[in-house]
Amino acid sequence: MKKVLVACGTGIATSTMAAKKLEAALEKRGLLKQVKISQCTIAELPRKSPDYDLIIVTSRVAQDIKTPIVQGLPFLTGVGMEKTVDEVVEKLGL
Repeated sequence: MKKVLVACGTGIATSTMAAKKLEAALEKRGLLKQVKISQCTIAELPRKSPDYDLIIVTSRVAQDIKTPIVQGLPFLTGVGMEKTVDEVVEKLGL
């Protein structure tokens, strides 16, 4: 099971939208059962990131995070979303 952490400023609004759209895209590709998606705030990333395989952010990250990061803005705008899902799938090795 691959673990994905979706982070935004408050850990509520945009991360929820991005997580739901990622879930739907992975379900459509038959991959959702292989992924566990969680949410947090950008401030929590340094503490939580080591426990995850991939991080999706909807805002800038100033901290030095070792876990691979994917920019999640396409999940909010819809522009380039399929390409971003492809990147997520590739980075997770699914």
